[in-house]
Amino acid sequence: MRPKRIIEIIKDGQTNTIVTVKGWVRTRRDSKQVSFVALNDGSAVGNLQIVVDNDKVDEALMKRITTGACLSVSGLLVASQGKGQSVEVQAQNIEILGDADATYPLQKKGHTWEFLREVAHLRPRATTFGAVFRIRNQMAYAVHKFFHDKGFVYFHTPLITSSDCEGAGQMFQVTTLDLNNLPRTDEGKIDYSQDFFGSPTSLTVSGQLEGELAATALGAIYTFGPTFRAENSNTPRHLAEFWMIEPEMAFYDIVDNMDLAEEFIKFCVQWALDNCLEDLEFLNKMIDKELIERLKFVTSHDFVRLPYTEGIKILEDAVAKGHKFEFPVFWGADLASEHERYLVEEHFKKPVILTDYPKEIKAFYMKQNEDGKTVRAMDVLFPRIGEIIGGSERESDYNKLLARIEELNIPMKDMWWYLDTRKYGTCPHSGFGLGFERLILFVTGMANIRDVIPFPRTPGHAEF
Repeated sequence: MRPKRIIEIIKDGQTNTIVTVKGWVRTRRDSKQVSFVALNDGSAVGNLQIVVDNDKVDEALMKRITTGACLSVSGLLVASQGKGQSVEVQAQNIEILGDADATYPLQKKGHTWEFLREVAHLRPRATTFGAVFRIRNQMAYAVHKFFHDKGFVYFHTPLITSSDCEGAGQMFQVTTLDLNNLPRTDEGKIDYSQDFFGSPTSLTVSGQLEGELAATALGAIYTFGPTFRAENSNTPRHLAEFWMIEPEMAFYDIVDNMDLAEEFIKFCVQWALDNCLEDLEFLNKMIDKELIERLKFVTSHDFVRLPYTEGIKILEDAVAKGHKFEFPVFWGADLASEHERYLVEEHFKKPVILTDYPKEIKAFYMKQNEDGKTVRAMDVLFPRIGEIIGGSERESDYNKLLARIEELNIPMKDMWWYLDTRKYGTCPHSGFGLGFERLILFVTGMANIRDVIPFPRTPGHAEF
């Protein structure tokens, strides 16, 4: 008999039928005559209770039914007489598919987040992480559905690149050279002509530049893939490897870009509310008592749209009235998370899209405003997260873009192909980037970004 997933059994609720279920033991409690085994197969946050008549099961087999063991159970599905579940299985046959050693680390007790990261190969079995990763799955589907339904083309950009989109220089180098015996030129420099690609290459920090090329041919595209930053940061908001969603749209100006970003993120949050409610209710109870209320608030309110200059004035007024920030506030400052969250959580009490930043603190490709001081950037700021989306209208003027590249001393050998799109049929275009893990952080209410990706990569940690 094909096993039924626990979520199917609970939803169907068809009692007085024989079912076969397979899963892992979460807990077991015994009375004199019966044992109650909580079985979970990962399909739902809730367990299925298995009722075992101790007199009908071999004692040696019963000893093997321990937390973490994998079982196949066949039996009669009946309405439950106890609290906490609607149905239960009266076991008729039990098979041990996999024993769990007594050292199994996920016993029924409280575990710290740090400990669970140390057993990341097992933590998906923990109830909280099962909920988080099921939501992550639904959010990935929502991303593709949103853009597919709008006619966007899913475009694959390279993971290995010879250019630095952000100009930060914090990239992981890719090489096949023998690091213990590096080839050298006559000048003593590393001879990259002997490397696999014949030049220095790195893991990408963004697929945006290649995405722009696609947008100028296909109209509207989006990327969704892993990106890498060699930033030595141990904050709860940073990872060395994370997933990015980057749409790029021909003929979109900054207002169109803001409209799309707001519509997109509201769609994703609403998708979670519509399709992940059981997991969200669990997280709302166990992790963040305001989670569902905050998600509903985001979907039902328009985002504030605010120029950077006005945002600075609001922050300066707050300082004048006695509010303490760790980092200074002044026009030209690259806002810290504390500044962004003040605007969102304390001043407006709703998401904010901050626009028109000083050009000195933004990337070279952003379209310059007529004032010569600011660019058409837009950052979407969320409660508890700060920046969740960053984007802009892109500079479409060849001469202005070239001047900015030269001003920042960006090597032309990395930019010639990017400039070509401004030579051959340039057009207004815009785009943005959403860090997928930051979206999951917001939707789940988790506090640390390392806990919303299966295997976090951070400074000093690349296990599993």
